[in-house]
Amino acid sequence: MADAAKAFEFSFTGIDGSPMPLARFKGGPVLVVNTASQCGFTPQYRELQSLWEKYRGSGLTVIAVPSNDFGHQEPGSNEEIKQFCEKNYRVDFPLAAKEKVSGGDAHPFYQWAANEVGEGAAPSWNFHKYLIGPYGELAGAYPSQVKPLDRAITDDIERLLATSKP
Repeated sequence: MADAAKAFEFSFTGIDGSPMPLARFKGGPVLVVNTASQCGFTPQYRELQSLWEKYRGSGLTVIAVPSNDFGHQEPGSNEEIKQFCEKNYRVDFPLAAKEKVSGGDAHPFYQWAANEVGEGAAPSWNFHKYLIGPYGELAGAYPSQVKPLDRAITDDIERLLATSKP
């Protein structure tokens, strides 16, 4: 059997249109979150920014992947999404361009992640979180209700940071 795909084999497009290969973040954990600007969970942007500020110096990357898949709660353009995140939550972590994150036409990263954890742990709403380990392995999946600063996430991040490349 061939080696399983790793997260770092995938690439997003940045919200500004530039390439965002996940391989750029090798060596540290990466939290990938599908987001939406008009969702009851949208205030989680504040905790995502706090998480980023707390751990980025140690090697964590947070990536938001806006999606209009659930409840049509991300109708804006990439520029509108970027402005919303910066103005309302002072987000300065990487933002991907808007993507499909569920179903057969989901972004390849999301298809891979759903295959890794099973469809039951695939995104079923906005602000679903995947934690990628420093070597590209899927290290955690957290539903929308689990806030970014929840111990379930921060403990996993700290464990990964302890095993990451210096």
